[in-house]
Amino acid sequence: MPQALPLAEFKGALLFLTTAGVVVPLFRRLRVSPVIGFLLAGVALGPWGVGALSTRLPWLAPLRIDSSEEISALAELGVVFLLFMIGLELSFERLKRLRILVFGLGVLQVVACAAALGAIAVLAFGQSRSAGLVVGCALALSSTAIVIPTLVERRRLGTPSGRAAFAVLLAQDLMVAPMLFMVSMLGARGGDFGEGLLYAVLPAVAAVALIVGAGRLLLRPLFHQVAHAHSTEFFMAACLLVIMGTAILSAMAGLSMALGAFIAGLLLAETEYRREIEVTIEPFKGLLLGLFFVSIGAELDIGQVIAAPALIIGLTVGLIMVKGAIILAAALAMRLRLPVAREIALLLGPGGEFAFVMIGAGIAQGVVNAGTGAQLMVAVTLSMAAIPALSAFAARAPARATPDDADLAELAPPSAETERVIVIGYGRVGKLVGELLDAHKKPFIAVDGSASLVRRARGNSQNIYWGDATRLEFLRKCDIAHASALVVTLDAPHACERVVELARKERPDLTIVARARDAHHATHLYELGATDAIPETVEASLQLSEAVLVDIGVPMGFVIASIHEKRDEYRRMFQGRDEERERRAIKLSTRVRDINRKKTENP
Repeated sequence: MPQALPLAEFKGALLFLTTAGVVVPLFRRLRVSPVIGFLLAGVALGPWGVGALSTRLPWLAPLRIDSSEEISALAELGVVFLLFMIGLELSFERLKRLRILVFGLGVLQVVACAAALGAIAVLAFGQSRSAGLVVGCALALSSTAIVIPTLVERRRLGTPSGRAAFAVLLAQDLMVAPMLFMVSMLGARGGDFGEGLLYAVLPAVAAVALIVGAGRLLLRPLFHQVAHAHSTEFFMAACLLVIMGTAILSAMAGLSMALGAFIAGLLLAETEYRREIEVTIEPFKGLLLGLFFVSIGAELDIGQVIAAPALIIGLTVGLIMVKGAIILAAALAMRLRLPVAREIALLLGPGGEFAFVMIGAGIAQGVVNAGTGAQLMVAVTLSMAAIPALSAFAARAPARATPDDADLAELAPPSAETERVIVIGYGRVGKLVGELLDAHKKPFIAVDGSASLVRRARGNSQNIYWGDATRLEFLRKCDIAHASALVVTLDAPHACERVVELARKERPDLTIVARARDAHHATHLYELGATDAIPETVEASLQLSEAVLVDIGVPMGFVIASIHEKRDEYRRMFQGRDEERERRAIKLSTRVRDINRKKTENP
């Protein structure tokens, strides 16, 4: 007899997957951040939604999340994967270039907001100094998970305000892990403010140094060996191993799991495997982060709003106003223009997802009162829900570019505004194309599926990545949206055709030059949308003809002219099948139209 399947253990996962299948498409159609949808879904499925109704309607009981603990273990991984992807978008070199705004404006904002909000918690609400410190740090953080997608959707990430907001969010992300460690130390030290802070810093620095050192030695060799296997499954397993391994090592050292994953992302951002890792991890990050917000929504005590609506709304508005005013002043102090500073203040004034983590840790450690923490988490949620509206209001007054925009230019995501040629395949043909592009000062990015070839090219300072370019997601990570041209030199005909087809559908205006095996292959590539298809057999014949003609004394000018004429003749011939088909289609369409007209005139 087969054992009965314990459905109760899978209920949370099934509810979440159903929510993801409904919420994301619906909210994308409404042009609202899916994060808001996940939060609302968590509230609806939690004790104050379906849970409350199920007492009267028992058939709703299977649809409720009885306890967020059902999904909390997986939900916490959403933050871990988010920090890993943030680290992957950066690098230690890029952090060095961004140090003025990240460690200037960003750190100034966090310190000033934490001090002011913590002081309000102590003086106005009677919290202890340790609780005030935790609350101030938690509320000083903003929502990376909502602000960045909102800026992307509104095409504001490349603006000065978008770049500055990105810098501040980066500084906040860098400070999350030390803050979490500080909370755990405050709890362990019985809330001792001075000693807890000291014990929070020194072990954290040592643990980070150890993780960075080990990562630099081990990560690149690991991915090189996995890439040699040419297995998508093994590569995915390696990605998950690195994320979970560094996260667990970080937790064992007393730091947050998110910090370990962030450091791993920073280390891998410098490697040739970065683009493929981004494509592999993106689905996990999206689902797990959605699960995190569902769990937050399910934990929210709506009873707090019902019992004291004025207090909760006052906390929400007060948080946005106080924090926004401090951010505005900090941005102006860093000599940013008023319109830029105003938009940053509106975007970053609300609370963020790490406030739930910080306050939850504070409650668990006995530093923050549970009732106060619940009220603050409700206020933070309401403030996050207001971010899309605040962003729309802030974007109504766009500012013109001024000289200080140049200082913000480096804050844009990598390659977001650089038109580069993408060379797919970096063997003998692709390498020659790259050398000629370099000779004419044309920037390019290369992609190849051979781990050894990519490693050698990286050693020669070539901008090359390992990965599978036959996937649209990978081409997007290579920034095909802003590419000036695509050169496909793959020696596998089917792979070459797949890349051309995907690229043409994604970018109808893109110049695509592809390597073809022979005349038949060139004709097919033209049909798929190639701007130019160069057959190897024809080009070899033309070069042989050129050499013979020159060697037997024909003037070079006549030879070059005849070769060009013959090449154009072949190109017209390869494209002819498409043109002939188009002429036949037009002729047939005209014929059908004439027949229909005659039927109408003579029924």
